Amino acid sequence: MKFRNTGAEKSTITREVTDFLDKTDNIFKAVSVMAKRSAQINSKMKDELMHKLEEFALNQEQLDEIFENQEQIAVSKFFESLPKPWSIAMKELLNDEIYMRNTDEEVDESQEKNA
Repeated sequence: MKFRNTGAEKSTITREVTDFLDKTDNIFKAVSVMAKRSAQINSKMKDELMHKLEEFALNQEQLDEIFENQEQIAVSKFFESLPKPWSIAMKELLNDEIYMRNTDEEVDESQEKNA
């Protein structure tokens, strides 16, 4: 995933609550959806960061010498400069880029079938 090109804000901005209510009809549902999506994005970011940092992993013999690895520092700074997962999730929700499934209806339907 291209985290830099999401168009999400890199700093905190004030949002209108009504924008979220238009998408989900319930502010708590909007927060829940954004939290779940944010966790997914954070997991992908962490996996990608760890994969890139593995290239610079040191073996036991090299640990005796402490030195700065400029490439590792550059990768870390790049990931620090990316928009936060919460900001990306918020932008995706407001742009209708998140698929939301209503699990309450599925639970009600399965209870009706069992009755």
